[in-house]
Amino acid sequence: MNGENRAGALGYQWRGPGEEEAHPTEPIPRLAGPLAGTAFPERDGISGNADELTQPIPALGRSPGNVRSEQHTEVIPTVGEPHGSGTSEHPGAEHGAAEQEPEGKKSLLKATGSMAVATLVSRITGFGWKLVLAYTVGFGVINDSFTVANTLPTSIFELLIGGVLTSVIVPVLVRAQKTDADGGQAYVQKLLAASGLVLLAGTLLSLLAAPGLVWLYMGDSEKASPELATGLAYLLLPQILFYGASALFSALLQSKHVFGPPAWAPVLNNVVIIATLLVYRAVPGELTLDPVRMSDAHLLTLGIGVSCGVFAQACIQLPALRKTGLNFVPRLGWDSRLSEFGGMTLWMLGYVGVSQIGLLALSRVATSSDPGSWAIYNYVWMLLQLPYGVIGFSVMTAILPRMSAAAAEKDHARMVDDLSLGNRLSTVALMPISAIMTALGVPIAVALFSIKDGSGSTEQLGLALAVSSFGVLPFAITMMQMRAFYAMKDARTPTLIMVVMTVFKVFMAIAVGALIAPENVVLGLTFTNSFTFVVGSFVGEFWLRSRLGPLGSRRFLNTLGRTLLASVAGALVAWLISSGVDGLVDDGLVSGWLRLASGGVCGLVVILACMWLLRVAELQPAFSRITGLLRRR
Repeated sequence: MNGENRAGALGYQWRGPGEEEAHPTEPIPRLAGPLAGTAFPERDGISGNADELTQPIPALGRSPGNVRSEQHTEVIPTVGEPHGSGTSEHPGAEHGAAEQEPEGKKSLLKATGSMAVATLVSRITGFGWKLVLAYTVGFGVINDSFTVANTLPTSIFELLIGGVLTSVIVPVLVRAQKTDADGGQAYVQKLLAASGLVLLAGTLLSLLAAPGLVWLYMGDSEKASPELATGLAYLLLPQILFYGASALFSALLQSKHVFGPPAWAPVLNNVVIIATLLVYRAVPGELTLDPVRMSDAHLLTLGIGVSCGVFAQACIQLPALRKTGLNFVPRLGWDSRLSEFGGMTLWMLGYVGVSQIGLLALSRVATSSDPGSWAIYNYVWMLLQLPYGVIGFSVMTAILPRMSAAAAEKDHARMVDDLSLGNRLSTVALMPISAIMTALGVPIAVALFSIKDGSGSTEQLGLALAVSSFGVLPFAITMMQMRAFYAMKDARTPTLIMVVMTVFKVFMAIAVGALIAPENVVLGLTFTNSFTFVVGSFVGEFWLRSRLGPLGSRRFLNTLGRTLLASVAGALVAWLISSGVDGLVDDGLVSGWLRLASGGVCGLVVILACMWLLRVAELQPAFSRITGLLRRR
């Protein structure tokens, strides 16, 4: 999984191509948006209606405009909540700001809508280049090697400075702009110089250590190609510097309330990668694996082209940055405020470092098993991210402002209510999709990936999707719990939850590699990944309960039970219809789409009908509105 601007999971690496949510074992994704990393919203400015589904997530900190503002360790990225004032530096800067400055609110809501569109386009194009990659090189050794090499720059960027840059930099920049006589120019220049030196040193050291880094992820596997992964790593590791520049430019623009270019930059990245893959297909001949040659036109096209995508992602923000009037020429020197990052570094490194251990375990087991297993694993994870990215993130967007405000006021009862509501909404939105993905895993894979490498790889991908789709809802619940801890300014507990999850992940991955046949290892690894989120959700529930008291579990379990019954019924119908359609058409691609369309539509209709009959409370307003419209007609 590449550095998608990808929700703090345990979400979203700093986002690069694909805009995927954070892999549980990959660096934490960053969500670009208004006032990312800024202050708690005031309760007065928060509404509880459905319009919040289009509003960005507010930050979990204190006002950047307050010189005494406390910085806290926030690993999971947040996006600022729209606020009423076009000039206020943070949401809720004044009570009633929304009412006082409607034009400012309209402007910010317009920016928020634009970013929502950009995020959707980024997800589509990110999914698109992954499909083109599969069609171009298949699911074998080349894809495995590229996936490992392309993971390295985002992982190292996060370990070096990414988590710190994307969490506290915006409020510190805003404060410098408000309090410094030069509007924060000197501070910006010193920040750029310090960050640039760290990133440059990290990039050079990574290039020198490329063979060792590849070995960490692949070992001495005879079923993968460490040589190809190393060759690609030499060409892809410069992305560390480009990701850093992109993150810094994005933060500078956000501190000036310019949100469009950072939101659309990953789309350009994805487009460049798609163009690179098309050029790769047009290059005569095939990529040579024995021996791997750095002069190979295919290797150079793939490595340089993908790195150019991240370079373009950074450069596209420069024109907007120039218009802000900021002088972003680096200046050597130290500013005492740069030390504010130091308090966060330990927890950041701990969180990201622990997550990397889990990723290493999965990667080594996958690359030592059947060729293509690691690529299939990553494609399955990408598919599992889609429902959360499109639906679960909207639920999070609606709930987090209220939960953050309740935490700021230490109103635990209200916070528990909001957390419970978020979990219940996630349940009714995501469990039906999870059930359909379980029933139709193979048709989904055939419909999307049946062009390259025959039916074997696509069927394996479909089975892996089916056995791991149960993890979609636990993933969303774990994300909600993490944000609850960060709302309470607790960075230690999420890191400890990650430790518990990683312990389970490592031991289960080792067991999978030892006990399961190589051709089925990917099934065990995808199951392991999803199961660790089940573990994480139970651990998070336990620690939240010890902190906040009863969490309204009875109401949640009631919703969960009814939705589960409806989802099982719909999944069974979807599977029966898909099985009946199978074989009617000889063409595998057409058959896959027919099975997916017929089974998926009928299954979802049955699920909604059962949820209506079971009176799932969270869907009753929608059902009432629909029946009301029908009665009028």
